[in-house]
Amino acid sequence: MKAVAQARARAEALRLEIARHRKRYYVDNDPEIADGEYDALERELLELEKSFPELVTSDSPSLRVGGEPAEEIPQFSHTIPMLSLDNAYSGNDLREWEKRLVKFLGDRLPSYFVEPKVDGLSIAVHYRDGLLAVGATRGNGETGEDVTANVRTIRSIPLRLTLTAGHVEARGEVFFPRSAFEELNHSRGEAGQPLFANPRNAAAGTLRLLDSRITAARRLDCVFYQLAQCDGAMPDTHSAGLQLLSDLGLKTNRLNRSGLNMEEVLEYLDELADGKDTLDYEIDGVVVKVDELAYRELAGSTSKFPRWAVAYKYPAEQATTKVLRISVQVGRTGVLTPVAELDPVSLAGTTVSRATLHNQDEIERKDIRAGDTVWVEKAGEIIPQVTKVVHGKRRKGSRKFHMPDRCPACSSPVIREEGQVAHRCTGQLICPAQRKQALLHFASRKGMELQGLGEALVEQLIENEMVRDVSDLYALTQERLSGLPRMGELSAGNVLDQLEASRSLPLHRLLFALGIRHVGERAAKVLASAFGSMAALAVADAGALEGLDEIGPKTAAEVILFFSRSENRELIARLAGAGVNPVEEVASGTAADSPFDGKTVVITGTLPGRSRQQARDLVEQMGGRVSGTVSRRTDFVVAGEAAGSKRAKAEQLGITIINAQQFEAMVTAAGGSGNT
Repeated sequence: MKAVAQARARAEALRLEIARHRKRYYVDNDPEIADGEYDALERELLELEKSFPELVTSDSPSLRVGGEPAEEIPQFSHTIPMLSLDNAYSGNDLREWEKRLVKFLGDRLPSYFVEPKVDGLSIAVHYRDGLLAVGATRGNGETGEDVTANVRTIRSIPLRLTLTAGHVEARGEVFFPRSAFEELNHSRGEAGQPLFANPRNAAAGTLRLLDSRITAARRLDCVFYQLAQCDGAMPDTHSAGLQLLSDLGLKTNRLNRSGLNMEEVLEYLDELADGKDTLDYEIDGVVVKVDELAYRELAGSTSKFPRWAVAYKYPAEQATTKVLRISVQVGRTGVLTPVAELDPVSLAGTTVSRATLHNQDEIERKDIRAGDTVWVEKAGEIIPQVTKVVHGKRRKGSRKFHMPDRCPACSSPVIREEGQVAHRCTGQLICPAQRKQALLHFASRKGMELQGLGEALVEQLIENEMVRDVSDLYALTQERLSGLPRMGELSAGNVLDQLEASRSLPLHRLLFALGIRHVGERAAKVLASAFGSMAALAVADAGALEGLDEIGPKTAAEVILFFSRSENRELIARLAGAGVNPVEEVASGTAADSPFDGKTVVITGTLPGRSRQQARDLVEQMGGRVSGTVSRRTDFVVAGEAAGSKRAKAEQLGITIINAQQFEAMVTAAGGSGNT
């Protein structure tokens, strides 16, 4: 009995400690301990629960992995309806909305609260006595679906609040981070599975899965936007309600602003528009709310919408253009991808001439043909996509597209496995396109950063049989390279210098560059941080891999499969023999010791001795956030040589500008490493 009592006391202490650290990580953005130390706390609690099953509670970390599939999703009735919002599409619309609002307020001018309108799925979560009790979708506003099992798997939603509370209902938006969505679609494409159309659809589908284990394997996130109800008196303002949620350990959006008048609201819209494409989540606008709850009571609601809030929608980036032809490109895993070659059109500030069509099924679903006039959209997406065909402009005699029977690169047979949407080239060992794509992926900015190794040079290296795989790159010489057309000694020397520099890149860059299925940039960093060397990772078993945060069974299986193949082990050995055998280097200082901790940094211009990607990795490693846009929220601008408009905007806004030498000094003083 004494052992049980001691275990119960220790388990309760661990739960409180875990809740406190989760708040510091997800809410305060000020962690006290490293990820490994936090993981050790959760492992200790899980071991206690394993030894004493009677200690398992509803806030056990074991619930994050999901449970047995449910037979159906039960309904849930909202005691307070979850209302939708009216829309505004311009500054004039917002001013008209304010005029109508002020009439209901007796000509009083309210204070406004603004927040990014995250493009996800609205949910309501209920906590009772500090523990997560229910998570439900919005549904029709009055009745939603009880998806508690899936909500429990979302790591940014606490299972236990950090303060004692009776009943608390918080409302938020569940979303798919862009990085996680891209990794998911990439892995689904390689596996021949249908792709999700956008992050919102993926988030909605994932949250409504009957098997919560699948939900757990996907990296959903959540931000809370409203305290709907709580025991005791409600705060007087919306912003105070969100502060209470934050104090309880619930994550709110750091881009929220309060105390604004309408002119300041309009400035915020412009500011967020400049930086929204750098965020790791989709937003389609801004929600403007009256902050004072008493004024909300006065304003009331229509039959459909509250009068005290409105959703400002950013215009989608759309254009019409013509499909000149549909070509087929072969990826590094042999998947054939149809691509629409477009009449060039300006979209989201760039000229777009190509758009992926994903697969044969997607083409048939939208009925896209060569010669069609189509709508192309880039509404926050990185890759342009064809959204629909203007059938009224279709020429007579147009023909449907069909995937080729033979690979366009090597003429090997193309197959489509039963139950799969992807077509694959069967000539893996002879296909130059697969070899080319593997080399380009290896040389990419997030990989080994070989900027001189472009498409034209890779094609020449393959055609001249100078390179069979990535290890052969390190055997290239000045004489052999400079003998290629349009190379010359200077260009050859630049490529060799970049190859030499790549030997000192850390392990996570090589792991990404190798193109292991399901191992994207984030997974590569997790694996490198956990194992530290290629040799250690090569012998890791499924238990060790799946025990890592963010590494699911599919990724673990692909890593094991990669290292089980003799040709891959031989490739790793050849790379090591060429001096490419990195270990993961971590800054000796903690993020809290860093001048970049919690700061937003913009990097522009050329930095001597370090690429911008390396500088970006280093800032993020030391606790900072790197943005591509200068705004009033920017803390530092690191300006190298030839810094242009971003430096000028920083000077205009009075933002601190750091030159390359000052940046290196700050890194050194904080104990940062060299290239990352």
